[in-house]
Amino acid sequence: MLGFCVLAPMGDSIAKILGSAIPLLQLLLVRFALQAAFLLPVVLVTERTFGMSPRLYKLTALRTLLHIIGVGAMFLSLRYLPLADAIAIAFVMPFILLLLGRFVLNEEVGVHRLVACAGGFIGTLLVIQPSFAEVGLPALLPLVVAVDFALFILVTRKIAKEIDPISMQTISGFMAIPMLLVGLAVFSIFFDWRSLLVMPDGTQTALLLAIGALGTIAHLLMTWSLRFAPSATLAPMQYLEIPVATVLGYLVFSDLPNGIAAIGIGITICAGLYVVYREHAVSRGAIS
Repeated sequence: MLGFCVLAPMGDSIAKILGSAIPLLQLLLVRFALQAAFLLPVVLVTERTFGMSPRLYKLTALRTLLHIIGVGAMFLSLRYLPLADAIAIAFVMPFILLLLGRFVLNEEVGVHRLVACAGGFIGTLLVIQPSFAEVGLPALLPLVVAVDFALFILVTRKIAKEIDPISMQTISGFMAIPMLLVGLAVFSIFFDWRSLLVMPDGTQTALLLAIGALGTIAHLLMTWSLRFAPSATLAPMQYLEIPVATVLGYLVFSDLPNGIAAIGIGITICAGLYVVYREHAVSRGAIS
């Protein structure tokens, strides 16, 4: 999970650099096609299998669609928002997961954790407020990312222990290609295809290769982490994405969160860590 928290913001930084030059659907198509291309030789050399039950194929297809939507919404948000702000807003996701557990899965969620959820939402609103004032509705795109990836993680949890992560990521990459080609075909009805596909130059090609490699490795590491460790153990590490994104945003784009956003980020992190603390305490039977 630590590897994911470092590599994912690096990939997002490259997506922000390429955002003004490479159309979104092309960026997504290259990213997932490279995931399939990078992992297929590993599957073949290590004699892994692509076989899975129809149920797992359906869940993997759903996971792939959620992955495309989440990555696409994040890449699009980075065209308008500083890196750290976009990732901090998206970190309302753990609170959404908690609420999904309460109201969809009927899991027991105590009042302390619900209060922490409210604090997390308040922190997120403080991050959104200056961004919304500056760019408008695109500031809400990380909320789409948060809801989408909450569902993505729920699906991943259901299948992570039933299928090899490398095989799953390879299959997911191949599933994404026809999904995105259909998207390109639909959009080409309404837009000139030349606005949907461009020829990258040498530097852009190198960056596209890098974003494919970083995205593939990062999500492979996240899948492995969910396979071998409980989410309550991994959750606090996820918040390292925010300081990593802040450092990268400053070094690459000279962006830093403003005062209100910085306070909101701090509240969100504290609320999230408190939720993690309660999860640990409940799992040990220390709190009724």
